[in-house]
Amino acid sequence: MAEKSWSLGRALRSVFVKPTIDEQTWDDLETALITADFGPDITEAIVDELREQVDRFRTTDPRDLQRMLRETIEERLAKFDTTLRLSERPAVVLVVGVNGVGKTTTIGKFAKFLQRYGRSVVVGAADTFRAAAVEQLATWAERGGAAIVRPQHEGQDPASVAFQTIEYAKNTNTEIVLVDTAGRLHTKAGLMDELSKIRRVIEKQAPIAEVLLVLDATTGQNGVIQASAFLEHAGVTGLVLTKLDGSAKGGFVLAVQEKTGIPVKLLGQGEGIGDLTGFTPHVFAESLVS
Repeated sequence: MAEKSWSLGRALRSVFVKPTIDEQTWDDLETALITADFGPDITEAIVDELREQVDRFRTTDPRDLQRMLRETIEERLAKFDTTLRLSERPAVVLVVGVNGVGKTTTIGKFAKFLQRYGRSVVVGAADTFRAAAVEQLATWAERGGAAIVRPQHEGQDPASVAFQTIEYAKNTNTEIVLVDTAGRLHTKAGLMDELSKIRRVIEKQAPIAEVLLVLDATTGQNGVIQASAFLEHAGVTGLVLTKLDGSAKGGFVLAVQEKTGIPVKLLGQGEGIGDLTGFTPHVFAESLVS
């Protein structure tokens, strides 16, 4: 994980190089976790747990504390099943989220990610609310090596675009369908009604394998608040965190899982077409703490 001007790894190294664990160690650890966007509640719970372990094992070695921290973060992350469920054929994935979080680029990157595993992909441009959305999506689908089904005329009903995309997948034996959806309509109710209609139309043809909500990690808690309507009404099965460059906001991964109860399934950690990865708690905890 590339380091920026501030990163959790660098902050923690200054905590763990000290000769012994003292009160300053705990203060510094708490500050590092808060700054990395773990949030006050999770930070407090982790620090309390670690204090208890340090007392129980009667250790004063900061390297022991470092190992305990890594194991604690990994254990908390691993409570959630981060597996992408894409075994249906076609496997249909609805991609939802507010405008501006990187939804369109994420779809292109996800197509590329799936292609690396030998899967064929078609993208459905069902965000017909924004005129530029279809062209943007077409560019990213092409970069990701995916086919695209576009609206046949301006203002076409999004659900009918989704229908045509599933039809295309069935006719061409395409394995994975990624359906882009609107991030904004005039009212939240309108947006959720639109999504419900898309779901109903799709489910008449094929089961929906995943509903992935894209969140911008740099907006932290505000991003979760903005996406609350999707979390409440869209049947979200997994989260995709974008703009997680470096580990400065790494704690948000744990915070958002614990707050929403929904697993993080994909991480975007750069601007390139290949910069989307699956989420593995062990690897992520290691990269945060080491």
